[in-house]
Amino acid sequence: MRMIKYLFGQAWSQLKLQRLLTVVSILGTALTICLIMVIVMQQQIKVVPFAPESNRDRLLHVKYASVDIKKGEEYSGYQNGLVGYKTAKECFKELKSAEAVTVYSMILPMQVKLPLTMGQGVDVKQTDASFFRVFDFSFVDGKPYTKADSDAGLPVAVITESVAKYLYNITAVSGKEMLINEVPYRIVGVVKDVSSLAPTAYAQVWIPLLSTQITTSNQYSWFDGLSGALSVSILAKQKSDFETIRAECARNIKAFNTSIVGYRVHFRGQPDDQLTMSQRKWANQGPDMKSYYRNLLIIILILLLVPAINLSSMTQSRLRQRVAEIGVRRSFGATRGGIMGQIIAENLVLTFIAAFVGLAFCFLFATVWGSSLFAESRMMYLNTAPTVEWQMLFNASTFIYAFFFSLLLNLLSSGLPAWKASKVSIVNALTGKIH
Repeated sequence: MRMIKYLFGQAWSQLKLQRLLTVVSILGTALTICLIMVIVMQQQIKVVPFAPESNRDRLLHVKYASVDIKKGEEYSGYQNGLVGYKTAKECFKELKSAEAVTVYSMILPMQVKLPLTMGQGVDVKQTDASFFRVFDFSFVDGKPYTKADSDAGLPVAVITESVAKYLYNITAVSGKEMLINEVPYRIVGVVKDVSSLAPTAYAQVWIPLLSTQITTSNQYSWFDGLSGALSVSILAKQKSDFETIRAECARNIKAFNTSIVGYRVHFRGQPDDQLTMSQRKWANQGPDMKSYYRNLLIIILILLLVPAINLSSMTQSRLRQRVAEIGVRRSFGATRGGIMGQIIAENLVLTFIAAFVGLAFCFLFATVWGSSLFAESRMMYLNTAPTVEWQMLFNASTFIYAFFFSLLLNLLSSGLPAWKASKVSIVNALTGKIH
């Protein structure tokens, strides 16, 4: 421990003697760490838990379904889209191996207003009562609608703070009424605004699934309710239950297909975990996760290698100014390993300082310009931009990634110069030659 403390203390003293190179190196490394962490955060924001999707590590999702039509003995002419109510109910709703299962609609653009006032467009999601068990909303007033309310399709609603303030200028509005597309609904609860970066839970107004004709209307339901406008999220008791749940889903799907005539429903590998679901863009094909990981790795390697080459050159420049010092140390018995350790320690101190600076830049950039940074997560019909809060960004994995990339960048940029410097003969070093 004393030796490590000595090495780092000496490294810090050397860095202070070459302030210009130190500042340039820190800023260059900080920018690299910042760029890498922005990319990491863009991926993390899709999978890390944050309210109201705090259970992402225990969630499985069924986002799409495909329906094949039977022609003779063969199936063809399939329909791809979201899940129908009949399919969701029979295949997933009553899973015994899950803690909770919720069925909900896609975002539906509607208008809310009070009588004799102008309306405002909002994003509405129709759900069952289990939706508020699967996702952990923060209620500031009232409570969610009940299973009885949902099963009866009663005109009740949970709304966000911003909608409550738009309607009544206050948030304590449970028990009051509003109009949704000119239909009276009673407000039963008010929750904190939800970022669209939590797309599964996101809406501005939530109403019971059966309170409109979304499950039966020809606009939202096809093939006798097999295909529709719904999705399913399954909350496992623990992550290790995923395969058990998938096996039960497979049995239910097989039994369901046996019971229907003239059609076949399949889900292309679903239910998905959170990451796989975030990469599933189309109903007619599954995500290529191998390509996803490969492309991400290539991008990060490029961002690491380019600055590592530049920083390696800066390290080489510092060593040219200190070659005589290296010769003196070697002549007094310093080992090659000791020389290498000193150079790497100096770079490590610099890299860690730069990592904290780069991480601060990244958090600042993500917080201030988050709506642009995460714009790809925003669907065109949403009425709100994707807001970013510190809870989404500050987590242990972010700092672990930053530490890992800093260490890797340090080894890439200082390893070769340190090895070359340690190989210089004493005579060459004393005469100022680094080769």
